[in-house]
Amino acid sequence: MLCPTRRRLLTALLAAPSLSRARPASAQDAWPQRPVTIVLPLAPGGSTDTLMRPLAQHLTGVFGQSFVIDNRPGAGGSIGHGQVARARPDGYTLLASTNSSYAIAPHLYPLTYDPEAAFAPITLIASSPQVLCVHRSVPMTDLAGFMDHVRRNPEQLSFSSAGIGFTSHLAAELFMSMTGLSMLHVPYRGGGPAAQALMSGEVQVNFADTTTALTLVQSGNVRAIAVTSKQPSPQFPELPTLDGAGLPGFQSSTAYGLLAPAGTPRPILDRMQAAVVTWLRAPERRGWLDSSGFIPIGSTAEEFQRLRTEESAMWGEIIRSRGIRMP
Repeated sequence: MLCPTRRRLLTALLAAPSLSRARPASAQDAWPQRPVTIVLPLAPGGSTDTLMRPLAQHLTGVFGQSFVIDNRPGAGGSIGHGQVARARPDGYTLLASTNSSYAIAPHLYPLTYDPEAAFAPITLIASSPQVLCVHRSVPMTDLAGFMDHVRRNPEQLSFSSAGIGFTSHLAAELFMSMTGLSMLHVPYRGGGPAAQALMSGEVQVNFADTTTALTLVQSGNVRAIAVTSKQPSPQFPELPTLDGAGLPGFQSSTAYGLLAPAGTPRPILDRMQAAVVTWLRAPERRGWLDSSGFIPIGSTAEEFQRLRTEESAMWGEIIRSRGIRMP
């Protein structure tokens, strides 16, 4: 029979591990206790802003703390990525990125972080196919006529992009690779400025995200020619797909993902993923997503990681085969 002193000591020793396990869980359950920063490694005014700002408002309501958007453009998104990679993995700094930055930029820019090991995936939020758009000064109204026009005027038409290596750039490179056509690339600092360049006539062509293309076409200065998805676009049901109009296998889209610094506690990541999925599945949200050109996904972290790896391999091959380099 144990004496009272030894009994108290043994009880304390047995209780200690359970207490040590309980403290982190309790702290994570209490997260967040102050504002959370969502870094966007892109310029304001593009489709990522359009998607993330209402989502940030939703997260603010769910968690009772402000979710603040912080635009940090530059170097294909690697500046913003580097900021998040250096942040404390405590759930108070998150990263809203696109495949242009998390899958493509590592093939083009010298990085201060490991693009795979530095981040914990949370969810792939949504995707948006591109739309081949032309300025009204281009006389052709269908894909065959446009291709013939470019063929008869090699390097006379210019296309804008959000920057070297962004999906608006690589979609055009994929198009030129599959058709043998040639256009001049004019990179801008973000999707918003690239869209403005097309609208004003500074350039003649842009592979715009669907949400941006809707605004461009409504301006009256821009025509939509074809979509880059394999399925018809609900926003542009009258347009053919490039895949079905003579370029079999053509597919490109902008994918929007949410990540955190590696080492962020799994309970925080899981709570964020669940909150995003709830937002995407709300009946009133679906209409807005459709009208804005977004295809909701809400993947698991594991699905996001697999797709991130696949896209990196695909676009890396395009970059190598086209000889794309930073100036």
